[in-house]
Amino acid sequence: MHHEHRKKLLTLFQDEKESIFFLKGGTVSHRYDTDFEYPFRQESNFLYLTGVEEPDMSAVIHAGTGEYTLVIPRRSAQYAVWMGVVLPAEQYQERYGPDRVIYDDELPDWLKKLGPETVHCLPGTEGDIRQFGLSPETGHLKDALAWCRVLKTDEEIAFLKTAAAAANQAHLEVMQAVYPGAFEYEMKSVFDYHTIRHGQIHAPYSGIFASGPGSAILHHTGKHRRLGDGELFLVDAGSEYHGYASDITRTYPVNGRFTPLQADLYDIVLDAQTTALNLIRPGNKMEDVHLAAARAIVTGLRDTGLVKGATDELMEKNVFALFFPHGLGHFLGLDTHDVGGYPKGTEKIDRPGLRFLRARRIFEAGMVLTIEPGLYFIPALLEPALGDKNVSGYLNAKRLRELFDFGGIRIEDNVIVREDGHENLTTVPKIRQEIELVMG
Repeated sequence: MHHEHRKKLLTLFQDEKESIFFLKGGTVSHRYDTDFEYPFRQESNFLYLTGVEEPDMSAVIHAGTGEYTLVIPRRSAQYAVWMGVVLPAEQYQERYGPDRVIYDDELPDWLKKLGPETVHCLPGTEGDIRQFGLSPETGHLKDALAWCRVLKTDEEIAFLKTAAAAANQAHLEVMQAVYPGAFEYEMKSVFDYHTIRHGQIHAPYSGIFASGPGSAILHHTGKHRRLGDGELFLVDAGSEYHGYASDITRTYPVNGRFTPLQADLYDIVLDAQTTALNLIRPGNKMEDVHLAAARAIVTGLRDTGLVKGATDELMEKNVFALFFPHGLGHFLGLDTHDVGGYPKGTEKIDRPGLRFLRARRIFEAGMVLTIEPGLYFIPALLEPALGDKNVSGYLNAKRLRELFDFGGIRIEDNVIVREDGHENLTTVPKIRQEIELVMG
């Protein structure tokens, strides 16, 4: 798989026969000024091109020949005492399949002897090249790798499906375990248990386990609140398999039964997601699908009496952005918010509700992305709007103020764009009746 990734990169530099690419892998991180080590996770571009999941490595790829050299650290006996067996170069050759393996202390002389015309590297790693007496070029490799990583191969999709399967199961387990009086961190522990038991030790992000008003905080980090009877619980969490991420969100009642108001608002979000999913196919644009979902949300809010006016006017006045302030979704791959959402030269849309889009792309088969509309009652957005004469007339102030502690609802699925539409990797129940059945 990684050999094919390297070949794909080389197709973008066919005129540079004497150039090389220098990739620096990740290193172990520590907690501030201590010897406490955080679990190591490889830098994503390095992982994409090499498959190496060990720290302190580098790679050199020759643009003309495609020859791949893995640069390994020369470990001491003390390393073996504290960290484990030191593998010989031959075992790295066998494990990862490079054309050549050299030690890091051999790299400077080897590079000088090679005498590359250009050394392409990622921003932030050019210092390594300069200390070898060579001139780095940092203007092209990042964009080239982003282009390569957007369209997933069958092997990558298999990894993404494995990550999705574990997250699907973990979400279901949390849905069945939740109860009034539990703490948010207890539910996180349930989720983590069911991903780790599948061997997926790394989380692609810290996860959101937010109850009550906290569910309206888009990147909620606290997990210490006790879940209240009658509240909603929003779980945005995923898992990671060989670096490839899943990212799923479900929102449901803590006590297992939606109130009439919760049901009405939940169905608005579900309708918005269904509208968006029906538009996921090659040729459509992310921003157009976002606006279709936003239109469904603002129409639903009008039908429930929370906003007033014609749908077209509500859209024109950007009223939707008060309730759906984030982008519809993002690419998914070796990073949760994967690269490639904004190709070089593509500008962000300076419009409320659209300026936070994480991708402005025309859909192509092989893209993998999330679709995650949301509906939130955020006082920091609504209070100023209620005092703004340009939009206050469209808002039911009394009812909205009653919802300042409601929180929010988000539903997020992971989908693959296919030639004939899309394939949904997310199987966690999202129909209200199915959720209530699962929760008993």
